[in-house]
Formats: sequence, C-alpha cells, structure tokens
Amino acid sequence: MYKIVLASNSPRRRELLGGLGIPFEVKVLPNISESYPDTLPADEIAEYIAREKGDVYKSRIDEDILVITADTVVICDDEVLGKPTDAADARRMLHLLSGRTHHVVTGVCLTTAFRQRSFSVRTEVTFKQLSDEEISYYVENYKPFDKAGAYGIQEWIGYIGVTGINGSYFNVMGLPVQRIYEELKQNFS
Repeated sequence: MYKIVLASNSPRRRELLGGLGIPFEVKVLPNISESYPDTLPADEIAEYIAREKGDVYKSRIDEDILVITADTVVICDDEVLGKPTDAADARRMLHLLSGRTHHVVTGVCLTTAFRQRSFSVRTEVTFKQLSDEEISYYVENYKPFDKAGAYGIQEWIGYIGVTGINGSYFNVMGLPVQRIYEELKQNFS
C-alpha cells in the first residue's frame, strides 16, 4: 500500500529492514536535530528523537510514502550513553558497562502524510567483566564511534562479552524489526 523509505544512514538498519523482504529505499535529509529536552526521562529519549525526525519528513512526502525513522540509546544507571566522542570516551563507556546489565532502547516512528505511529522497544544486555586489554583491542580494531554505548553487539565485543540478553537482539543492533513488521501489518496495510 505504501512505498517504504528508511530515513537512516546506518548500514545495520538497512540490513535489518532488508531482512524483512519488504522493498524500500533509503533517503536521508541532512542536518536533522537529535536534541531532546533535558527533563525527558531516559527511556523516552529514543522515541522522542525518532518522532522529531519523522515530523521533518511529514510535510515533504507524497500520500503513498511511509517513512521509518529510528534512534537508539544505551542506558546505564539512568545515564544515556550516546555515540562516543573519541577513543577515551569509548573506553569510559565500555568500562561503565563491564560486568553489569544495562538496557538499550530503540525508538521508531512510522510516518505518512496523514498518520504517524511511534513506539519504543527495550532490551536488557549483560556484559561479563571486560579486561582493559579486551576493551582496548575492541576500540582500536573496531572503532565503535558511530555506535550508541560504544559497542555493536554483532561485533567482536558482543561475541566475547555479552553473557545475557532479555528482549530483541535486533533492537540492540538498532532496529526492532519484529515490532516494525507487526506495526506495518496491523496499522498500515
């Protein structure tokens, strides 16, 4: 019924959405703000940003277009861990996550010219106690500077470090595809 547009430069999101077998194209508008009010609870930030991104597209799309926008945050002790600014910041984040359980929230917004539906999905992730050498190896070799919380669960650090997960693995990668599929089927078909 709709032509799907994924509004994300993330190769992981492209791969995940492609796995649903739904045709889509990628279109990203430049310079969309990812700011949020300081008073917003940590668990609501990702959905807020995804909805704000969707609002930018709403007046610019034709009636037969559905745009998917998303944002992912990693939260540990109510601290939102965004993308690290440099290697030292990435190491700091991984030390914070080491030996603990944190949660990942991905907010998604489905936007058409006349409708908008947003939601978020939360997944708990537990890491083993990571050594300084493991953290340094990961940061130096995988350069996780484009990843919330300074890690990709689908990379080496996820292979050796994640001891438990409660919820959607794909959500931690950045797109809760099972929930997107259900939302599209129930609300936009």
